[in-house]
Amino acid sequence: MNVLVIGNGGREHALAWKISQSSRVERVFVAPGNAGTASEAENVDISPTDFARLIKFAQQNDVQLTIVGPELPLAKGIVDAFGEAKLRIFGPRQSAAELEGSKVFCKNLLRHADVPTSDYQVFRNADHATTYLKDREDVPVVVKADGLASGKGVFVCATRAEAIEAVKRIGRNKEFGDAGNQIVIEERLDGQEASVLALTDGRTIVTLPPAQDHKRAYDGDTGPNTGGMGAYCPAPLIGEDTLHLIEEQVLVPTVHAMKRGRRPFRGVLYAGLMMTNQGPKVLEYNVRFGDPECQPILMRLQSDLVDLFEATVDGRLDRLEPLRWDPRPAVCVVMASEGYPGSYERGFPIRGLDEAGKVPDVKVFHSGTATVDGQVITNGGRVLAVTALGSTIPNAKLQAYTAVKCIRWKGAWCRKDIADKAMASGA
Repeated sequence: MNVLVIGNGGREHALAWKISQSSRVERVFVAPGNAGTASEAENVDISPTDFARLIKFAQQNDVQLTIVGPELPLAKGIVDAFGEAKLRIFGPRQSAAELEGSKVFCKNLLRHADVPTSDYQVFRNADHATTYLKDREDVPVVVKADGLASGKGVFVCATRAEAIEAVKRIGRNKEFGDAGNQIVIEERLDGQEASVLALTDGRTIVTLPPAQDHKRAYDGDTGPNTGGMGAYCPAPLIGEDTLHLIEEQVLVPTVHAMKRGRRPFRGVLYAGLMMTNQGPKVLEYNVRFGDPECQPILMRLQSDLVDLFEATVDGRLDRLEPLRWDPRPAVCVVMASEGYPGSYERGFPIRGLDEAGKVPDVKVFHSGTATVDGQVITNGGRVLAVTALGSTIPNAKLQAYTAVKCIRWKGAWCRKDIADKAMASGA
């Protein structure tokens, strides 16, 4: 069969890499892809939101399954468009994708489904949000743009002044465009964050091993929020009993609530959680694989990923064989462009990729890269996701950073403490 992967980041490189390993797959296309996906599959120069061209390409190239990587095409209704064209596609329909597309919708659903989450207030303009902040105690809050903002529309604020500045950036300066038409202000939860991803066909839920993302730009979880600076899997923070609790109190009631609301969910349900003293609480939902969580999760997956996707699309996850996993943990370190998550330059030649790829149990996934005259260059803020397996988390971390040291371009940088939290817990 032929498979089309939509997107151009590290997540899509990991998906194309794993899909290409299936004995059932003949050709893998990635639209539009990057320099890394070109080595695993065939890149197709079509935008992820150009549904008409994507559908035409799928029809002309006998594509039997399409996998959507990023959230934007899902929020814009790509699954509905492919469905109308009688094409099989993995991901939630537009109405279900609102779970990520609108934080207001998500928080309201969590409240009605009695899923543990933080207290919150919703505001339709910056003036009302600012008045609310001035009238309450000077306590830590989180300020969020309602819509999609590439992981950057969330501000964790320690003081009232920081919160008011965040409201200004979202609601007055419109740094995130229409995503800031509504503003969510919620209590700041204390604890460690964790990511639990599950596949669901709307009836059955298959939970994947927990991971931990590193959202803040700099070591020690300091600096601005990013799309993710690294991740590891599994996360020892979530044991088997806690994972069952998350399934019962978070995933199951969410899937049921979506079904009751006539927005049945089919695809990847990604719960971003805060592990508090009162138990796990949902910070947000994503409706696709996380980037960079996808990379270490797929490094460990030994089952055929295509079987998993098809069972989800066809509504037969209950008949799927239990997934097989490499028992070794995986650590992913993101290498970024100077200036990210702010403004940055593109076009710097990347050296040392071949050398890094020779480090045992390492895979260098490309996120923001392109090829010009045979040379791989930087073409994004997050450039590479260097991912390694190891007998222990410290060993996987060592392998990943050994490969990172092989790679150079002007202004390259990364966090140095990915997976340290797991090591501090004795993993």
